[in-house]
Amino acid sequence: MDCSLCLLTLVSLLSQATDPSRWEVQFPSCGGLHQSPINIVTSKVHVDSSLPPFDFIGHTNPINITVTNKGHSAHFALPQSVRLTGGALPGHYRANQFHFHWGGSGRPGSEHTIDGERFPMELHIVHIKEPYSSLAEAEHDMAGIALLAFLFEETKDDHPHLNNVIAALGRVQNNGSSTVMSNFHLSDIIPSAKDLHSYYRYVGSMTTPGCEQAVAWTVFQRTLLISSRQLDAIFRQCRFWTGQPMTDIFRPTQPLDGRVVYRSRAGAAQAIAVHLWFGVFLVVLGTTGLIH
Repeated sequence: MDCSLCLLTLVSLLSQATDPSRWEVQFPSCGGLHQSPINIVTSKVHVDSSLPPFDFIGHTNPINITVTNKGHSAHFALPQSVRLTGGALPGHYRANQFHFHWGGSGRPGSEHTIDGERFPMELHIVHIKEPYSSLAEAEHDMAGIALLAFLFEETKDDHPHLNNVIAALGRVQNNGSSTVMSNFHLSDIIPSAKDLHSYYRYVGSMTTPGCEQAVAWTVFQRTLLISSRQLDAIFRQCRFWTGQPMTDIFRPTQPLDGRVVYRSRAGAAQAIAVHLWFGVFLVVLGTTGLIH
């Protein structure tokens, strides 16, 4: 093959991989009708009294987690002992990994926006419905993945537990590198379930290719805090698989396409929650031909 053609092919593949607007060329699901993230318009959300609190299992236990640079972001693998129930989810879910989305120096980088406002950073905790053993298996279930999202607000003071996370990112600067964080507690970076009764819920997708539409999204109203110094440090730690600095790692918001965003009401009735939300999954995904 002519070298100039090889170069053009490589440039085209790099463009498709790094430009979210072109993902659907290689991954058709990325052009689907229920994509994430979204802009949440608070004046248009529907209050749903059937959305109950969550129950976090294993969040206060000390764990050892492996941190890996995946080339497009850094993943913090979580053990099967970390689990999730409640929140009107149709079953029990076990944690798979968490990761962050950020911008760059002076640029916000959350994926979800609230009334058009993008936040400095966003944390995603990915859970797989039991008894599935992998994301690949869970992607075939209309409610196979439960994703918890936390938005960060910038403050003057350091978050007391994020420095260990930043240090771990600094040890996985290059694609494929990994390290271990010992004696980590998930409760060090997120509040307890009793403080997270208020949240938004909608049906969506993963935010990286292949954008599988099998996600029950929960975006918590309570924000997490991070200092300006810590934000700047995070931006500087990792590199993409291309060798470039790992900045602006967020997908632009996607059209709502008729979906409804719900908001929980703290202390509301819980008895019929799971049945109602399982019905929502059936109706929404059935109308798109994902179930036959």
